[in-house]
Amino acid sequence: MTESANGIQRVVLVTGPSGAGKTSAIAVLEDLGFESIDNLPLGLLPRLLHGGPSGRPPLALAIDARNRDFSAQGLIDMVDWLTGLPGVSADLVFLDCRAEILMRRFSETRRRHPLAPAESPQEGIRREFDLLGAVRDRADVLIDTSDLSPHELRDEISRWCAPEAGHHLAVAVHSFSYKRGLPRGLDMLFDCRFLTNPYWEPGLRDRDGRDPAVAAHVRSDARFAPFFDRVLDLTRFLLPAHIEEGKAHFAIGFGCTGGRHRSVATAQALAAALAQGGWQVSIRHRELERAGPVRDGGNDNPGQARQA
Repeated sequence: MTESANGIQRVVLVTGPSGAGKTSAIAVLEDLGFESIDNLPLGLLPRLLHGGPSGRPPLALAIDARNRDFSAQGLIDMVDWLTGLPGVSADLVFLDCRAEILMRRFSETRRRHPLAPAESPQEGIRREFDLLGAVRDRADVLIDTSDLSPHELRDEISRWCAPEAGHHLAVAVHSFSYKRGLPRGLDMLFDCRFLTNPYWEPGLRDRDGRDPAVAAHVRSDARFAPFFDRVLDLTRFLLPAHIEEGKAHFAIGFGCTGGRHRSVATAQALAAALAQGGWQVSIRHRELERAGPVRDGGNDNPGQARQA
């Protein structure tokens, strides 16, 4: 997928904390046929898109927090603006990394952190994590580079941004709590608050929807099966249509009260069903991520579906 198809201008924005691998990711995208620009100021992006030649290659743009005009809200607004432009398909890729790994990388290279040039890299990492938290939540694709080799990073970037086989559409399934508001960038949204809530079962309250017992409790609601079957049928109908429109990413959200039980279990089930059908699926559990890294748990593993 190295050409902008059907007159659609493909734009991939790459960001994340310093040391997480943005420059390496941009180099990979350039090798894959993207026109790449590293460390682009946000204010130049509209000028870059307007008046460009037709049939231009897809764009890969690295956005760095050290730029003078950078702000988290400014980047989120820019992505939302791009998403609303006719003839543009935009994705925000966030390269994440654990703080201790970033510390090790800065120590090995003896570089100063751009957000704390006169202080320790640890202070700069903390500031950047705080600055980029909202951007991470908005990302279409989240790739944790902590344990990836350069070769593995290349594979992940290729898989999400320029798949050569299978469906040319990355599907993200999100769970969230309505208390914290809707995630940005969802293409389709479903409310799971009508289902039986495992929170009121003492033995299930402290678990989450990835746990087989919690998932079984949610599925035991007589309304779950017809609801889920209709959602799955609608999704299977819509995804090929969006491929025909040149869309590269499709986000589906499931919400409940706390974002830990019903929405998580339903998101896991849909991701598993789509993955079994050969779709490229990632899972984002927003409220679980707030408590720490999300890992697949129990026997409710969705197969090919995974958090990027």
